[in-house]
Amino acid sequence: MNHPAELAINQYLENATKGTSKMSEATIKQIGDDVMDSMRRQFGGGNKRDAFRIRMSNIGKPTCQLWFAKNKPEEALPLPTTFVMNMLLGDIVEAAFKGIIKEAGVPYEDDNNFITLDIAGETIKGSYDLIMDGALDDVKSASDWSYRNKFESYDTLQKSDPFGYVGQLAGYTKATGKKVGGWWVVNKANGNIKYVPADGLVLDEQIAKLEKTVHTVNENKFERCFQPQPETFRGVPSGNMVLNDNCKFCDFRYSCYDIDEQPSKVSKAKTLPIVAYINES
Repeated sequence: MNHPAELAINQYLENATKGTSKMSEATIKQIGDDVMDSMRRQFGGGNKRDAFRIRMSNIGKPTCQLWFAKNKPEEALPLPTTFVMNMLLGDIVEAAFKGIIKEAGVPYEDDNNFITLDIAGETIKGSYDLIMDGALDDVKSASDWSYRNKFESYDTLQKSDPFGYVGQLAGYTKATGKKVGGWWVVNKANGNIKYVPADGLVLDEQIAKLEKTVHTVNENKFERCFQPQPETFRGVPSGNMVLNDNCKFCDFRYSCYDIDEQPSKVSKAKTLPIVAYINES
């Protein structure tokens, strides 16, 4: 375990499974209120893509993605039909997790969680998840693969962080003046919970990256953040170039590259995976 609170959380969940603990009506109501707020946001109508502005939720993303969102938003891929459900599930997980740690007797702060951060001439706004033991923590729901691989450690997360979780955590930490914490991660497939400490995050270095991001976006400088990577089969390069792993979830990947998606040219699997090959001119 990476955090003292993990023991209390696991004990509470074990007791709940045995039927020997009971959640208070006040906590149940708070969880319900938070979920209803999320339902209103996700199913209350309106555009799910607001007019672009740099905010805490996106400041850690690659600058090339932010440049497209600012200058060519019409080129974004359509949001998938699963978008609102994924957002809702994330909100439900956060609401339930906060209720669980409260009932487990783990003290935390999330009152008045709206913050601002002045950086590179911009005032960045956002709302953090929680502060525990004087450290800023984020709550994330994850697929089973992400839970086991991406969120294995800080090192594995920061090596491939297209959603900007590291920069987001750094921004919240700087804005609150608290210690660097980490991520409480809930596996959506089986309900497992773990804490991933941001033990390698150097705050000054990350804030400098965020300052560069703000400057780059505001000056309308387009800089491609990642290059195509070689396709390999059993560790051997095939000679083909494929989309960088950090670009796979980018809404603007087809504007940035000439992509040819087709069944793998090298796999021997019975059902060939679809690979995003890069046409290089």
